[in-house]
Amino acid sequence: MQETVLFGTYTKKSSKGIYRAILNTDQKTLSAPKVFVEIQNPTYLRYSADNVLYTISKKDQHGGVASYALSSSTPTFQNEVLAAGAPPCYIGIDEEKQLVFTANYHEGTITVLKTDKHGKLVKKDEVRHHGSGPRPEQEKSHVHYTDLTPDRRLAVCDLGADKLYTYDVSFDGKLNLVAEFSTAAGFAPRHLVFHPSGKYAFLAGELSSKLALLAYDQKTGRFTHIMTVSTIPATWNKHNGAAAIRISQDGKFVYVSNRGHNSLAVFAFDAAKKHLDLIEYAPTQGDFPRDFMLDATGKFIVVANQNTDNATLLSRDTTTGKLTCIQKDITIPEGVCVAFID
Repeated sequence: MQETVLFGTYTKKSSKGIYRAILNTDQKTLSAPKVFVEIQNPTYLRYSADNVLYTISKKDQHGGVASYALSSSTPTFQNEVLAAGAPPCYIGIDEEKQLVFTANYHEGTITVLKTDKHGKLVKKDEVRHHGSGPRPEQEKSHVHYTDLTPDRRLAVCDLGADKLYTYDVSFDGKLNLVAEFSTAAGFAPRHLVFHPSGKYAFLAGELSSKLALLAYDQKTGRFTHIMTVSTIPATWNKHNGAAAIRISQDGKFVYVSNRGHNSLAVFAFDAAKKHLDLIEYAPTQGDFPRDFMLDATGKFIVVANQNTDNATLLSRDTTTGKLTCIQKDITIPEGVCVAFID
């Protein structure tokens, strides 16, 4: 089987934009990535059921979201919505309501856009957060994640304020705050994934290098803390920042990337006991693994190492959750996002 992988990048050095590669699951190889879309700073990508690719975009002193139709062999530009200031850092999608959500780290804002099957975007709402935390990097609100909960609310991670917010979302994209969860001081929530049951969520803390297990109440939209574990060894005394977080389709394994320790921390989750256990630290064979993604089979993980301009292909044991590097030194300049689009 062949699966299409797209890489989002920074374009501060040699990168031209979005790159495309093919994962051959039979041969267990990833092809050399090639330029797919020339665009500035496509640092996050999302692919919709309508074959539309949404990407972060930057033009001069403006940032926002652009859309491309992928219904043919050549990506076709559809639309973009840009605003003055730094571009956002995350894109979420509500397929049912045809909404696109962005998180802006620098501005501390959530933006909601209406879209359609062609990818035409229209801004509908924007909410600005306020707050701070004890660490120097938490001097103000830094919204880093905006995506759907299992009951189709919107969960928002504010790294700067140590907050996890839950919003109701109307059909036309208006936001209404319904719940607010405070992490431990300095936790710095960055990314979130939900268990397939919808009862639990796993929250990655960037500045703390922590992973929190939370219970989620679909009646109220509220989160409650169950336990917290470290994503790095107790002996690690150099810089590290937890980044992306993913969960296996069966909900039994959680993976978190460590930028600094340069590993994927692998955890087993026991839903009956509501407990996380560390299995291993799998090296990413590169520096600063900002993002990674499991493929559709669950047997492979592709990692983008930002500082060493390389991607790594790992095989995954679906029984134990453990990872093995099977291909490294795959050239991808300034890679910071991995997206499968098949």
